[in-house]
Amino acid sequence: MIKTVAEIALPVDEVLRIKKRRIIPDGSGNNKKRISIVTGIHGDELEGQYVCFELARRIEENKECLKGIVDIYPAMNPLGIDSITRGIPAFDLDMNRIFPGNAEGNMTELLAANILKDVSGSDMVLDIHASNIYLTEIPQIRINRLNKDELIPLAESCNVDFIWVHESSTVLESTFAYSLNSTGTPCLVVEMGVGMRITKTYGDQLVDGIFNLMHSMGIWTGETKTPRKPIVSENAEDVCFINAAAGGLFIPDVTHWETLEKGDRIGRIIDPLSGKILQNIESPVDGILFTIREYPIVDEGSLIGRLLKKEVMAV
Repeated sequence: MIKTVAEIALPVDEVLRIKKRRIIPDGSGNNKKRISIVTGIHGDELEGQYVCFELARRIEENKECLKGIVDIYPAMNPLGIDSITRGIPAFDLDMNRIFPGNAEGNMTELLAANILKDVSGSDMVLDIHASNIYLTEIPQIRINRLNKDELIPLAESCNVDFIWVHESSTVLESTFAYSLNSTGTPCLVVEMGVGMRITKTYGDQLVDGIFNLMHSMGIWTGETKTPRKPIVSENAEDVCFINAAAGGLFIPDVTHWETLEKGDRIGRIIDPLSGKILQNIESPVDGILFTIREYPIVDEGSLIGRLLKKEVMAV
């Protein structure tokens, strides 16, 4: 069943429509537990598009195993997806900074309010994001410290490699996930892959995790895979940020989710014109690289990667 969640008239007789697909068990009403899969809030993040497809495909192949409601929202920012734009085109606005919205407000505020109203009340929500075009991320779930006791056990069912607990921040109060969690609808934020691309292996990994989560909720009775045991980081000191000391072309020597020792070379920043190496980037600590630069052009200060310190991995 396809339903329009929100619609707004646009110039030249066009209409912006945000749609969802609801999958319900055969022969049952809408009185079951509900999980909502949300993606496309940022138009340049496409990893969740494949997740929506693969999740729906697997459910339809084994529909008899479905015992609850699955709502799939593949494109919360359809204008952004169509124009390959992170925010909402023409408004120069990050959609994930306008929640909870306002039903009496302007176009973007009305869209946000309608989206939140439709998703609220779900027993579980996954808000799926990719990284930007500059960085590649391993499959991970990011959680606001305010909700960690409730959300960490749920995140551990999702087959991700890493759970990152963040300190609360005022900017988070305007995000989709914060708005849901603060009003009693549990929401997990997934980050994986890279902007403007689809990493099929990551998508398959997360879909396996979603089925495992659905099984634990009593929504799915079919076969599931044992989830990976994620590393959980709850302290800001656990993560080491690596930044460029010079501008140039970044050439990596390692891949992300690779274990490094202090002094191991992560990559080089080079000058193609002079043929010189401007910086050898070395690991400042023993740890595992869970973020790495994807886009090769860097400026001084550009983020090259993030390392999870070894002592956290041993816990």
